[in-house]
Amino acid sequence: MIRDVEMRVGRVIEAKPHPKARKPAYILKIDFGEYGVKTSSAQITDLYRPEDLLGRMVVCVTNLPPKNIAGVISEALVLGVPDREGRVVLLRPDTDDVEPGAEVF
Repeated sequence: MIRDVEMRVGRVIEAKPHPKARKPAYILKIDFGEYGVKTSSAQITDLYRPEDLLGRMVVCVTNLPPKNIAGVISEALVLGVPDREGRVVLLRPDTDDVEPGAEVF
């Protein structure tokens, strides 16, 4: 079954290390406005510190089934692209003047 991918913009409201993850990761709480707050486990520790992520807008896939990642239920997939060294660079809007929950098209 082919599923349409739903991507939305969210604002990171909490970020902390994921102590049980096999590879270094953060547990993020992301506010999607009227679509609620979702949790994500994201392997983005190479370029980002938790305090730098707070308030940052991110692009996420929001309609995948929840997945248990080392004891954390991840409900959104934070999107990024690799830089030349293979580190994840987050995708985000050019401006923070975007409503959380806005659909990416």
